[in-house]
Amino acid sequence: MVGAGVLHECLRDDRVDEVWAVQRSSSGRSHPKLRELIRTDFLDFRDALEDFHGADACFFCLGVSAVGKGEEEYSRLTFDLTLAAGRAMAEVTPGMTFCYVSGQGTDSSEKGRVMWARVKGRTENALLQLPLRAYMLRPGYIQPLGGIKSKTRVYSVFYRVMAPVYPVLRRLTPNLVTTNETVGRAMIELALRGYPKRILEVRDINKQGAKGAEGA
Repeated sequence: MVGAGVLHECLRDDRVDEVWAVQRSSSGRSHPKLRELIRTDFLDFRDALEDFHGADACFFCLGVSAVGKGEEEYSRLTFDLTLAAGRAMAEVTPGMTFCYVSGQGTDSSEKGRVMWARVKGRTENALLQLPLRAYMLRPGYIQPLGGIKSKTRVYSVFYRVMAPVYPVLRRLTPNLVTTNETVGRAMIELALRGYPKRILEVRDINKQGAKGAEGA
């Protein structure tokens, strides 16, 4: 859901020249600046390093829910997958911008009681140690816009129920909610202009997203 929103923003923004979408299956979209790299292995990118040459930024939106998963499985699908991509990008283009969609409440100490927060914190910390211009985005509630839906059925139902309430949430708790489009615009802005902080909370994401909307 987040990745689809980010892709949409990249394709509509004239400041983005080309998009390489690395994914499991085709998005079904056709666009002059879209190139899709379909693959099944997201733990080893050695066979795809040539494809990444020339890229200025990686917007990493792959992720899973921790519901029903033990720490070992969640770590493999969160830490291992993310670091595989981060290390590949650092090898191909040191200093590349790498935007990682983390989560509000992530535990940077890696010692808290909440499993997913510890794993996310370990992932963030490891990315920040790589020779990349890495940014950790910690969104809270993300409202999907542009007709994009979550592929997870329970989430899809939840977002449909919440859609009428979102305008109220945005007015009452502007620093707790954002949209998939805002996240995409924020990433583009980070790639183009950077940001003083490497860890962006919802307030920072919305601020950067607003700037991106002005510059698109």
